[in-house]
Amino acid sequence: MKRQSISFTKPNNDWLQAQVASEEYSSKSELVNDLIRKERKRQDEIEWIRSRLIEAERKGFTEEGRDEILRESKKQLQEGGQL
Repeated sequence: MKRQSISFTKPNNDWLQAQVASEEYSSKSELVNDLIRKERKRQDEIEWIRSRLIEAERKGFTEEGRDEILRESKKQLQEGGQL
C-alpha cells in the first residue's frame, strides 16, 4: 500500500478524528479509504445509469412504465450487474 501525507482543514480533521474516536474506524487512513471506495462506487453507478439513458435514447421510447424501469434498474444494481 502506498503511503502519502495529506493535509486536512480543521473542520475536516475534527470530523475524521470524531469518527475514529467513535471506534467506527480504527484510523483516519481506513476512513479516508472507505470514503474513496464509496465515492468510486457512486461514480460507477452514475456512469451505469448514464449509459442506460444513452442506450434508451438511441432505441427510442419503451413500453415499460416508470415503475418497471426503476424496479429493473434497482435489481441490476443490487445484483452487481453492469455498473
